[in-house]
Amino acid sequence: MDLLGFLLLGFFSLVSHVKGYGGGWINAHATFYGGSDASGTMGGACGYGNLYSQGYGTNTAALSTALFNNGLSCGACFEIKCVNDPQWCLPGSIVVTATNFCPPGGWCDPPYHHFDLSQPIFQHIAQYKAGIVPVAYRRVRCRRKDGIRFTINGHSYFNLVLVTNVGGAGDVHAVSIKGSRTRWQAMSRNWGQNWQSNSYLNGQSLSFVVTTSNGHSVVSYNAAPASWSFGQTYTGRQFNY
Repeated sequence: MDLLGFLLLGFFSLVSHVKGYGGGWINAHATFYGGSDASGTMGGACGYGNLYSQGYGTNTAALSTALFNNGLSCGACFEIKCVNDPQWCLPGSIVVTATNFCPPGGWCDPPYHHFDLSQPIFQHIAQYKAGIVPVAYRRVRCRRKDGIRFTINGHSYFNLVLVTNVGGAGDVHAVSIKGSRTRWQAMSRNWGQNWQSNSYLNGQSLSFVVTTSNGHSVVSYNAAPASWSFGQTYTGRQFNY
């Protein structure tokens, strides 16, 4: 399939599931985890690993089942503010990236909308002693430095690509890959934001199409050179909206 066909297929398959940013505020609750240095937030169900080296820092959240969307919400950005609790709320708002899953149990049970924030970022909107606070949230545009990053793991005939640092909507819903000697082919999502191809792509420069939940796509031609190797990270283009 040619590139235009992949882009059209991706758009029409996603358009009915769009949860765009810039909408109104929605009520939820927030807690915190991970300790004062957020070390306990590393890793997580999105597969990002070290959140510091990936550029997400402590502005992160684990999402309840109702928000996590089986991992498709990984990378989405949310603006959050503490509301209706003057005893514990602090003024202002924060912007966080979805990097983990808050498993069912208490406030993370369906159908609750809940954010389990890193402790440092929680303390920007509420006092530590509060434990849990009512919040309002909305999806916002993700603003990232530099391009989308592709970390290639796996082995021959099993290419597992972790996609990080995605701007715009942030949450990747489709990825296609092309070797310099192959056609475009859709990748399947393995887990979190790890995308899989079972083709033999060794010794070929690699291009990627990344499509987010709002149907927007960005093409990164030859993001990885023909000399790419497993365990390395390569940078492509970025969403400019």
